[in-house]
Amino acid sequence: MFNRKQFLLLLIVLITTVVVAQEREQDTLNPDVINVIKPYTPTISDAFKVKETPVLDVEETTTKKEIKYNILSFPVASTFTPAKGKAAVVDKAKKVKLFDNYATLGVGTYTTIVGEVYLNHELSSGENISAHLGHHSSGGGIEGVLLDDDFMDSKFDLDYSKRESDYDWNIGGGFQLQAFNWYGLPQPLFSQATADAIGDVGHNFTNAHLSGDLNVNDSFFKSANLLFRRFGDNQGSGENRFTAKSTFDIPVQEELVSVVLNLDYLGGSFDRSYLAETALNYGNFQLGISPTYELKQEDLTVDLGVTATYLNDTETGKNKFFIYPNISASYRLLDDLAIAFGGIKGGLIQNTYFDFAQENPFVSPTLNISPTDQQFDAYVGLKGKLSNVVSYAIKGSYGSEKNKPLFVNNPITETEQAYTYGNSFGVVYDDVTTLGLSGEIGVDVNRNFTMTLKGAYYHYDTKFESEDWNLPDVTASLFLDYQLFEQWYTGVNVFFAGERKDQFTIINPSFPTAYTTYAATLESYFDANAHVGYHVNDRLSVFVKGNNLVGETYAKWQNTPVQGIQFLAGGTYKFDF
Repeated sequence: MFNRKQFLLLLIVLITTVVVAQEREQDTLNPDVINVIKPYTPTISDAFKVKETPVLDVEETTTKKEIKYNILSFPVASTFTPAKGKAAVVDKAKKVKLFDNYATLGVGTYTTIVGEVYLNHELSSGENISAHLGHHSSGGGIEGVLLDDDFMDSKFDLDYSKRESDYDWNIGGGFQLQAFNWYGLPQPLFSQATADAIGDVGHNFTNAHLSGDLNVNDSFFKSANLLFRRFGDNQGSGENRFTAKSTFDIPVQEELVSVVLNLDYLGGSFDRSYLAETALNYGNFQLGISPTYELKQEDLTVDLGVTATYLNDTETGKNKFFIYPNISASYRLLDDLAIAFGGIKGGLIQNTYFDFAQENPFVSPTLNISPTDQQFDAYVGLKGKLSNVVSYAIKGSYGSEKNKPLFVNNPITETEQAYTYGNSFGVVYDDVTTLGLSGEIGVDVNRNFTMTLKGAYYHYDTKFESEDWNLPDVTASLFLDYQLFEQWYTGVNVFFAGERKDQFTIINPSFPTAYTTYAATLESYFDANAHVGYHVNDRLSVFVKGNNLVGETYAKWQNTPVQGIQFLAGGTYKFDF
């Protein structure tokens, strides 16, 4: 064994010898150029996997030892006697028999008749044809009214639908006949003698329409809707409207943009204006496009869009182009407990004689018809579910509208026309901004008990008119349905509207510029309705309804009181062919 000094000395000698040898080899290298005649082509020899089977060098093997068990049994005293098992019985709900057709008939006070028939027949799998006939009329008899106040509303609709694996479509048509009276004669300004001299104050509406819908699955083209409506009255008025709407998706850089195309044509005429025997013609053509891009990220959903609309006034020949925002968003703050939402939207609203007459049947056939420019409607709110059966929603909004229609009581001119005695309504337009706050609470307990409570407050600011005519500042409603027992059911509907403002004007026909206008306030009203029904069997049920149970003969429109407390009884029969 070398000691440490001897080992270090030997290591130094070896290193010195190697360095000197390398220097000598470098001195003796031949500096000539080496010519490579053939490039080097390396090859890899085949690899062979060694296959070996291990051999166990075990001379002894173990054997299992046999084990024997001895069980010592002895009796045990027990007084327990097990009962025989029995399968639990599950209560099965009685299968409800569904019928394709039904007929309803009811009669009540004020000589009221209500009837409805619905028929549906399956021609083949996914192919149906249906028909609906409805009627509602009353003989009138409102206390204190000097003119006829009866009304009638009858309609018939026919529909054909077809469902395929990739699409479904339907086509339908219908006809409606409505009859009302301008019975709102101001009192005590006019007496029964004046009412008798006026004579017939009936105003009838006719409505015929054709429509079609197409929905496509798994395609860039999603849907299409068509509608043609002919609306008129017994005063020589007529209106045609045609609308077409289609929706489709356009791929843009691996994203889809939803696009809606709208076409809206309106044309109509009145035989005269309110103060002159000059015909009123109106009409316009609208073409709009609304692209929208939906952005989703976890709990956030945002729809970014814009609406562009081209308007052509067919009477004046004027053209105009409008651009509106179309943005909405929602964010889940606490799952379904709290969902925040908001947005800002706008659009060009098509006003029609048909829509005005459905909202206020006492309009005169002398209206100025033009569209409303809804510049924007901004809103923000919160909605969600407090439990599995209780939901809520609150919303605040602020909007601006140009050329917004407002109903006003027509001036008293006492001409030969039956609607010139302050008993009809016209339309004025104004620029209006609206601040609103609304709320809603819904309850749904296994569909045996449902309730919806709504309330809203509005503040209007008009630009030209002195008041926001016939717009209530407060509205509220309650809808409640309850299945008392298997055969008994009931429901309650309640409506409330706050005060409204209207005007009362007297004009001298010989001097139309000389007139006197008074402001009028319509009191708030409360309308409560209820019904009770009993299912006699799967096919037949009977019911009793009560309307305006408070008995208040309030006036929704100036000088036109409604019927007081009303009762109606009837039955419904369901059947199949």
